[in-house]
Amino acid sequence: MEENDQGAQRPDFIPEVGEEAVDAAPCSPCTVLTEQEQAELHSELQKVEDEIQTLSQVLAAKEKQVAEIKRKLGITPLNELKQNLSKGWHDVTTSTAYKKTSETLSQVGQKATTAFSSVGTAITRKLEDVR
Repeated sequence: MEENDQGAQRPDFIPEVGEEAVDAAPCSPCTVLTEQEQAELHSELQKVEDEIQTLSQVLAAKEKQVAEIKRKLGITPLNELKQNLSKGWHDVTTSTAYKKTSETLSQVGQKATTAFSSVGTAITRKLEDVR
């Protein structure tokens, strides 16, 4: 197969998502539309684009409303961050994995303490024997 240095796509390549899929789709004879079908599709396209615009405006208005309510309640971004961190830490510390890890580390710590104590006792005895 010969590679094309100009970066052109294969004619049978069709991206799966997004506008690129529409732009790259080859036009085959079986998909030729009548003028009426094209007009209907253009009309439908315009309606969907209008709906998207309306929804964007509604979303922006709702975001302003949320910000205003939070401001009135005294909820600041810093407070929200603190709450999120606190909740996240709580979720971590109550997880099974955290509990198991904590128990294991506690046991390891106890064993290490016992081992160091034994080594310290042995060193003390040796030093007493040397005197």
